[in-house]
Amino acid sequence: MQVTVAKLAGFCFGVNRAVTTVEELVNKGQKVCTLGPIIHNKQLVSALEKQGVRTVEKPEDVKPDEVLVIRSHGVPKAVEERAEQCCSKVYNATCPFVAKIHGIVAEASRSGRTVLIAGDPEHSEVLGIRGHCEGPSFVFSTEEELVKLLKNNQMQENSAVTMVAQTTFHAELWVKCQKTFKKVCTNGIIFDTICNATSHRQLEAAKLAEQSDVMIVVGGRHSSNTKKLKEVCSALCKRTYLVETKDELCCEMYRGASTVGIVAGASTPAGIIKEVQQTMTENTNSVADNAAISDDMSFEEALEASLSTLNNDQKVKGTVLSVNAQEIKVDIGRKYTGIVKAEEYSYDPNVNLEEAVHVGDVLDLIIMRTNDQEGTIMLSKRRFDSIAGWDKIVEAKENNEIIEGKVTEIVKGGVVATYEGMRVFIPASQATLTRAESLEDLKGTTASFRIIEIGRGHRAIGSIRSVLQEQKKALQDKFWETVEEGKTYTGVVKSLTNYGAFVDLGGVDGMIHISELSWVRVKHPSEVVNVGDTVEVYVKGIDTEKRKISLGYKKAEDNPWEILKAKYPVGTVCKVTIISMTSYGAFARIIPGIDGLIHISQIANRRIEKPQDVLSIGEEVDAQIINIDFDAKRVSLSIRALLPEEDETAAPVEESTEAPAEEATEAPAEEAAE
Repeated sequence: MQVTVAKLAGFCFGVNRAVTTVEELVNKGQKVCTLGPIIHNKQLVSALEKQGVRTVEKPEDVKPDEVLVIRSHGVPKAVEERAEQCCSKVYNATCPFVAKIHGIVAEASRSGRTVLIAGDPEHSEVLGIRGHCEGPSFVFSTEEELVKLLKNNQMQENSAVTMVAQTTFHAELWVKCQKTFKKVCTNGIIFDTICNATSHRQLEAAKLAEQSDVMIVVGGRHSSNTKKLKEVCSALCKRTYLVETKDELCCEMYRGASTVGIVAGASTPAGIIKEVQQTMTENTNSVADNAAISDDMSFEEALEASLSTLNNDQKVKGTVLSVNAQEIKVDIGRKYTGIVKAEEYSYDPNVNLEEAVHVGDVLDLIIMRTNDQEGTIMLSKRRFDSIAGWDKIVEAKENNEIIEGKVTEIVKGGVVATYEGMRVFIPASQATLTRAESLEDLKGTTASFRIIEIGRGHRAIGSIRSVLQEQKKALQDKFWETVEEGKTYTGVVKSLTNYGAFVDLGGVDGMIHISELSWVRVKHPSEVVNVGDTVEVYVKGIDTEKRKISLGYKKAEDNPWEILKAKYPVGTVCKVTIISMTSYGAFARIIPGIDGLIHISQIANRRIEKPQDVLSIGEEVDAQIINIDFDAKRVSLSIRALLPEEDETAAPVEESTEAPAEEATEAPAEEAAE
């Protein structure tokens, strides 16, 4: 009989976090109370009680010398507030995914929205979610209940409704409920809050149930996600049984079965799952041994038969016989063919077996299961690596050591990195230096991180952010030791505001004021630079007390007045563009950043009433520079100087080349020369 244990069997992240919190407090000598059972598993709760952990129903029951741990399912907001008032110390072990729902419904309620919750109305998680709603909230557990709820509450198409789900709600049912909701509440908002681990666990259970003669579901009978697993498996495998411990197993459950699948709820300890697996394996091996070895066998035949039954978790060495993209075949010194599937070679889902392994290589492996009928042994290299890898992870945690691993997956809530064959979960809040950075950019990269938390079932949590923060601080300290005014740096534009651009100089940010970006007037920094641009800047000012740096970007050699001085002396004839007009003349663009005035008396060789009689906006004309005042930053131009004079009988023209003082003030600021 082949026994297969689901990969996702056992504690989920939230449950492991809650249990670890309690265990760590107990190990520190604290007296601990949990607000309700820490998880829905009476065996673990009983084991904790033997260590002195009390279960209380309300915060007021906690003694002055005890600390209170709020369980993973979460509690209503009012209970949290009472706990803070009544207890000397409170540790909130609410699952982060549940806490996220609390925030969603609270915000929705404050916005005047009605909240719908898919789940068990009596479950502690749902009670906790409703306790964070400040307005009307309703619970449904089936599609029919949702239809009735929507109809009875007369929710129209434009109703302000937000719908969430209990983290352990049935995944397929949730999809159906979403479709029903969208038909009625086209203006409603849906948050897909089923825990990613729950969805994956149910999908894996369904796949295993389709392939198995018998399914064993291990977990507490009061556990919501365990009951959902049984429902999923029962729909696909008629012989599905729910057991809490190995003591509930009996041979009748799997008699005559050739394949048995084992799945477990998120609150089932790894030890209980292992006991169930071992009990079934021992019973199977006992039957197989008796059937395989008989009195009329020769010594050699009996020896071979005894060697054919290999224990799970036994370490062996295998010589590679062949490799393809899906599996490796190895010789482990038995008549059975050893097989290492791609997913059992490495935690890296992108590993290429044909590149990583070659015929003749010797691999350290662990036996997973033996199939006597097919004559094969399923082996795992990654599990062998995990044993040594876990010891290194524990050591790294104890020494606060920085380690390196490859980021292999982007998952809900963070990323997964592999280190020495072990998976390390890095939450989104610990994966990047800032929340604005994309997690997708990490995939496939090698990252440095610390182990910040370890728990049951070889679960480790890491932090890239703590390493990046240290590196940034080191760069900042080095920068402030050497920075000085006038020093040039190469940096990257980090962000833009209406008043300037912020540049990362390597751990330290400086700002280029909008006036320092260009010699030409700009309305927004994006006209000159964009986020991600590499720029060369120089330090204009330093505030060491506030640790602020002012940067310059425009270069002296690009100053249009310097260009004018060098290339456009008085008397130069150049092509200019008319940009605006006033009653006393026209302003023309000489070069970017410098405009000159063509006084009305210098536009034509005859008397004109207004500049528009001769010129138009955007027109290009030839003009001569007749005067430059560098102090006042003014340039006077003349078209008339390039024209032949009219007859003496013509009306006299004004000789002034400057706008009257009372009229010059009328020119708009953007038309004035810089």
